Amino acid sequence: MKRITLALFLLGTLVHAQTEPVIHDSLDVVLDEVLIVAAKKDKIKTDLKMAVSVDEFLASSEHISFIKRGAYAWEPLLNNMSTERSTVTIDGMHIFGACTDKMDPVTSYVESNNLSDIDIKSGQEGSMHGATVAGSIDLKRKSTAFGRISKWNGAFQSGYEFNNNQFFNLGNVSYSSDKLVADGSISYRKADNYSDGNNDEVDHSQFTKINSALGLAYKTSALSSVRVDAIFDKAKDVGYPALPMDLSLSRALITSVAYKKFFEEKLLKVWDTKVYYNAIEHYMDDTTRPENLVHMDMPGWSTTYGLLSKVNLKSDRYTAEIQLNAYDNLSIAEMRMYPQDRSERTMFAYSWPWVTTRYAGLSMSNSYEMSEKSQLNFGGTLGVNYNYSKYIEFNWIFHPGAPQEKTRLLPNLYASYQFNTSGFNASIGGGYGHRAPSVSEGYGYYIYNSFDRYDYIGDPNLDNEISYEANASAGFSHAKGRIQAKVNYFYIENYIIGRILSAGSPMNYQSVGVKGYTSLDFATLFNFSLSGDYAILDNLHWKGTLTYARGLDEDENNLPFIRPLSYQTSLHFSYQKFGFLTSLNGDFEQIDYSPEYGEDQTPSYTNWNLSADYTFHIKNYKTVLQVGAENVFNTYYSTYADWGNIPRMGRNIFTSLKINL
Repeated sequence: MKRITLALFLLGTLVHAQTEPVIHDSLDVVLDEVLIVAAKKDKIKTDLKMAVSVDEFLASSEHISFIKRGAYAWEPLLNNMSTERSTVTIDGMHIFGACTDKMDPVTSYVESNNLSDIDIKSGQEGSMHGATVAGSIDLKRKSTAFGRISKWNGAFQSGYEFNNNQFFNLGNVSYSSDKLVADGSISYRKADNYSDGNNDEVDHSQFTKINSALGLAYKTSALSSVRVDAIFDKAKDVGYPALPMDLSLSRALITSVAYKKFFEEKLLKVWDTKVYYNAIEHYMDDTTRPENLVHMDMPGWSTTYGLLSKVNLKSDRYTAEIQLNAYDNLSIAEMRMYPQDRSERTMFAYSWPWVTTRYAGLSMSNSYEMSEKSQLNFGGTLGVNYNYSKYIEFNWIFHPGAPQEKTRLLPNLYASYQFNTSGFNASIGGGYGHRAPSVSEGYGYYIYNSFDRYDYIGDPNLDNEISYEANASAGFSHAKGRIQAKVNYFYIENYIIGRILSAGSPMNYQSVGVKGYTSLDFATLFNFSLSGDYAILDNLHWKGTLTYARGLDEDENNLPFIRPLSYQTSLHFSYQKFGFLTSLNGDFEQIDYSPEYGEDQTPSYTNWNLSADYTFHIKNYKTVLQVGAENVFNTYYSTYADWGNIPRMGRNIFTSLKINL
């Protein structure tokens, strides 16, 4: 709590950049387009539900799947790779969770009503935000543009979901004038345990979450502005049915301060610089699990300071972005074991032994229009990663003489060619990149994995993962619809994964053994997606997506958490002020599972979903009422990505009312 209290004191000196730079030749044109960007406020919703969590919105992407350990804070998998291999940021700011079990991904610290857009980059195209293999997910906060006249805007949304008695309220307000902009939001969600398709209650699946955000911007001249932003997020009493313990409290304070300047009639168009600070506290404990023979607390803390500075260049057909990205993170996690009498402590250890990570990277992204029909994109990053473990003696138990500090060079490169003519589009590209081991992979000490029931040990001597990537796409569009196919292939040297250690005894009484993070010679990963939409009638539209992935290690054994063949398809019909949607989504049987990593075969499933909405006005305020149902047939199922085969939610009727003020 001391870190967050200190950060609140410092908040008055913090500022953040405005919207994503838009490059044009005059200020008036720039402001017009910034207004368009700011109008993306309704993008964080799905076709089925207008009141979605960030997780539900991301799940609608063809590139992202999730590992679920409960009803809250799902772990996003980009290109079927774990979060260690992707970079997740908020407006480019690096934030690191404080939970060794990855129960607090960055996506859990924002809400749908304080975001305007989510930018997903696949593979090395995401290296602008730091060293990566899978790509990047950048959560973009709402940032209202300056206006020529003073204006207020706002929205309020309330709803209820019947399966888990979830009640939520989401509100946001903004003010803009020619000199001052203010954005504010607040949200509250509270849910009880949900019921599965057999109408059985899934214990420890409840959660409570409150999130608030504030942003203030001031125009310092006709072409420059400063902005301060802050997000405060608090979750408590969060149950995880797939784990042996729950979350009693999680707090996050995310702050930033920046200066942005536009330039006219020069090669340099925009300069945007920010400094940021965030502090996260996360307290896992099992006081709600009396069945546990030995009680354990697992608190964690993560503190990050960072700098992000970028410039945008434009000259005729050439545009570029140059970015300096630097941060300093301290990650601490503890294990405290108690007997039944919790007044006595029988064991203490650091599962993250005060690990400092410092990173600095210089990136460049370039785009050259070779003709009206073709474009060349290329770029790269050169990064330096430094780690220091304060209590390296924990790592010396398994890796005697391991270095207390280690510096790594992390290069990343990518290039792609795009072609577009007469409704046909195609692209081909490739990438090469390094990533450093994560804190857990390099320095973790007895991190219990309840999926395969092993304690995991990090290795500071691990080599960088090295990724070789190829990607391609092709599509066709016409007046009534489009179809698009995408494919990528990753060959990853020194692939980091856990393997059973012959030495060492498990510390957790539920463990069956100890695994150490080690490097395979290589692993391969293939992803394919096919998506399309078609206007059957002016008011009847179809949309569908099909995805497939396959991952293999050096011995051609299956990698874990690779999504089987899956699909989503929907029909949307509109009539006057009414809208109706019906959809199907599901996975085929998971036959390419990995018993070595705790997986088993999961059957196929199909969900049918329905929703209807009605738009009307209360005075001059646009209002939308929505009613719908997920998993209409109350199917009982568990997927490849449900930790410990916990069942998914059964039939869920939901309602929502939104008023645009």
